[in-house]
Amino acid sequence: MDNKRQLIAHLSMLLACIFWGLMAPLGKDAMTHGITGIDMVTFRVIGGALLFWFSSLFVKHEKISRHDLFMLFFAGIFGLVCNQCCYTIGLSITSPVNASIVVTSMPIFTMILAAIILHEPITSKKVLGVFLGCIGAVALILTSASATSDKVGDIRGDLLCMLAQLSFALYLTLFNHLVKRYSVFTINKWMFTSAVFIIVPFSFHHVASISWSVVPVKTWIETGYVVLFGTYISYILTMVGQKTLRPTVVSAYNYVQPMVSVTVSILLGIGVFKLGQAFSVIFVFAGVWLVNKSKSRADIVNGK
Repeated sequence: MDNKRQLIAHLSMLLACIFWGLMAPLGKDAMTHGITGIDMVTFRVIGGALLFWFSSLFVKHEKISRHDLFMLFFAGIFGLVCNQCCYTIGLSITSPVNASIVVTSMPIFTMILAAIILHEPITSKKVLGVFLGCIGAVALILTSASATSDKVGDIRGDLLCMLAQLSFALYLTLFNHLVKRYSVFTINKWMFTSAVFIIVPFSFHHVASISWSVVPVKTWIETGYVVLFGTYISYILTMVGQKTLRPTVVSAYNYVQPMVSVTVSILLGIGVFKLGQAFSVIFVFAGVWLVNKSKSRADIVNGK
């Protein structure tokens, strides 16, 4: 049974990251043909909230304590509000290739936060991994700083996408035990509800000013993909994985995203891949691999 749970958890994370990888080029294309990053964030949180509340009608009702409801509000801030706002708006500014490469920095953030919050050991492999990952991230940002085309990148967008990864790493580290206590539908419906109450009051007038009739059908299809697959289904799959896997293992799957995003972006002609970015990918991937190959606290305690 444990092996089956592990397999389901790993497959769930793999699928979630594939969906997120596709979301970068498709979402970027939508945000250059009729809607903005602020609009997309609003559609994601409202669409996610409606879908999770509707889904919750068909699963067993769970009573949630006031304390946990309060904690879910903050989980929504880190896991949705800061994460989605920074990533989606960052993606609207930078290239889908750069956004996907920056996403791979999340395991490094998770490792650092796990050491501070969960007292996971910092080994030589982890230190080297952080160093290599930072070199890759800095190289990418320096490449973007001199770019004039959003097909290459933009330092503002790259930094926003990086802040999104830090926010989600905080969510994985701080609320891992809370996520395991309730079903994915209970957790998500309250997280998305809190996100709606935080984001919509600030974005409502912006969304209301959209010229709905002139937005291409293709843009609405791409937006629908972002809401349904890149948000609703991916958050379900992530929490299935999160219930079984350690936060660092969950975050390790992030490097599936650039493989998908880069390939699709280049095929669609909405991104280019330069030699400098290739070196960034190598350094970041090497850093992530070293971080996740290092021993956990449990491994050291058990003498592995």
